[in-house]
Amino acid sequence: MTIIHSFAPVSRPDARVLLLGSMPGVRSLQQAQYYAHARNAFWPIMGALFGAAPQLPYTERLHVLMSHRIALWDVLKCCERPGSLDTAIAEASIVANDFAAFYALHPHIGWVFFNGAKAEAAYKKYVLPALAGGCDSPRYLRLPSTSPAHAGMGFGGKLEQWKVVKEAL
Repeated sequence: MTIIHSFAPVSRPDARVLLLGSMPGVRSLQQAQYYAHARNAFWPIMGALFGAAPQLPYTERLHVLMSHRIALWDVLKCCERPGSLDTAIAEASIVANDFAAFYALHPHIGWVFFNGAKAEAAYKKYVLPALAGGCDSPRYLRLPSTSPAHAGMGFGGKLEQWKVVKEAL
């Protein structure tokens, strides 16, 4: 297996909300874009909530999120994973991103929303212990994964639950 690496965070110092995935999928890694798979509901949801629709150029979508004080990142810095499924991540290969440094540069983060269960579980296991007592704790909430692999919930149900992001701002 090959080691894969996540992207740098998309953020501004005044961000108030952090949206966290686990690790970019194959299509995202190939295109060097967050949530690049055409069937991933992330950008359609961001379009409905904030105007960051998938029809906009990628850099404009990122700008829209940042203008709403939303940061975007992944829990994992690197790992081994064949394909795109979170369930295929080799646990022994996981290295988490440096959240202590991120929070030091983004002191206004009050909410962290996890894009699915793997992002939440990895954060709790690999990030929280390193943060213990090191910074003010934001509030956390797991949202349904926008991945097409999470087919048990349709777009409308996902959008309804993701509205909490807008409410947090």
